[in-house]
Amino acid sequence: MNVQISAVTIGVKDINRAKKFYSDGLGCAIDQDHPGFVSFKLGDGSTKLGLYAWDALAADAGVPADGSGFRGITLNYIVESEARVAEVMALAEKAGATIVKPAQKAQWGGYFGYFSDPDGYLWKVSGY
Repeated sequence: MNVQISAVTIGVKDINRAKKFYSDGLGCAIDQDHPGFVSFKLGDGSTKLGLYAWDALAADAGVPADGSGFRGITLNYIVESEARVAEVMALAEKAGATIVKPAQKAQWGGYFGYFSDPDGYLWKVSGY
């Protein structure tokens, strides 16, 4: 089997707030927009990002909707330079993200930082 990820769907508490964060704030192009579900094109050949109402996504998966804290996943955005890392982090913060770990030099030679979206999903922005 050749495994590939076609879309990442995250459960959000407020679909309109999340839609605004990703579309207006981060500039993601809306692919589909339905009540309770929105998907975005993230770039040429990239995986799509879907937003689904939190409780509805939990119900769809057949699991309880309660729970908080680290979700065991980070979304990663790899860019071409340290300067672009700083730009993306600033754009995310302006859009309403919380800077979790300011951009810094990495021991592996790159540059990275973390922000969380309004629902607490962690994004790592890294570049060389």
